[in-house]
Amino acid sequence: MTPEVWRPSATPETLRARADLFARIRSFFAERGVMEVDTPMLSQHATVDRHIESFEVKPAGWLHTSPEFAMKRLLASGSGPIYQLCHVFRAEESGRWHNPEFLMLEWYRPGWDHHPLMDEVESLLAAVGGPASCERLSYREAFLREAGFDPFAAPLSRLQQGIQAPEGFSADEKSDRDVWLDLWMSQCVGPKLGQTAPCLLYDFPASQAALAKIRHDDPPTAMDGGSAARGRMPEPPVAERFELFWKGIELANGFHELTDAAEQENRFKNELAWRKRLARKTPPYDTRLIAGLQSGLPACAGVALGVDRLLMLLLGLPALARTMAFDSSRA
Repeated sequence: MTPEVWRPSATPETLRARADLFARIRSFFAERGVMEVDTPMLSQHATVDRHIESFEVKPAGWLHTSPEFAMKRLLASGSGPIYQLCHVFRAEESGRWHNPEFLMLEWYRPGWDHHPLMDEVESLLAAVGGPASCERLSYREAFLREAGFDPFAAPLSRLQQGIQAPEGFSADEKSDRDVWLDLWMSQCVGPKLGQTAPCLLYDFPASQAALAKIRHDDPPTAMDGGSAARGRMPEPPVAERFELFWKGIELANGFHELTDAAEQENRFKNELAWRKRLARKTPPYDTRLIAGLQSGLPACAGVALGVDRLLMLLLGLPALARTMAFDSSRA
């Protein structure tokens, strides 16, 4: 052990700024009548999202990757609008913008869809010292502007051109449009977003719905005026979700939440089947969330925001570790 490993990752000034950020967040929600809640970090279930890996703590269970499932059970029990600041854990996530343990802010608004929630995300950024307003782009508009093609219409062969695929791609991954769209987003589109002002990106492909509702109409875009206006065939359905980018870094992921228990369970099972085909870990999905949805989750919108990344960008720090008392290398 080197002599300096005992020292914090962050300076005292940064830790004071971190504490001030927590206070501003809590004040923001207190003024809006949103209740702070506290749910367990250790669960008998785990996410089965194909993009997220959970830490298993044998024999006790799994460390949560998000408080989402427990918070939705609170919503189903009548909690009303709620938020939570908590540590979450994701395996295989480390690097300049990542740490296996990080701080998440998650909140839910009954009766809202994703559009007023985007407004509130914008207001929160301003309240904690960030920019006063955000750019808004649909997923299609962002791809047209930054990649030069329509992600809903481009054939698979087009998606496979001009992008670097990782080594060890499976046959399933090579033929999966969403895998290639994710590569385009991570390597080309996302890094260009939010450079002048934070950018709220919305209306994702329905195949990337995750836990969001799917809308089956043909939304017009600012860039092309909408296909219906020009007499084209209706476009594919879209997922009512959004992401927040600032200086090319993803900060938040929000949804007009899926409330259909049967559809949610079907999505969980499809994700597990995908994991099994690729020999990935197959943790148990949250049957208690399904029971909560069956009892009646109110129509709502929710969003999760990475607090460490937010602080990093607010302070202009070079890496996520510099925002934390002790990052994983010093924990």
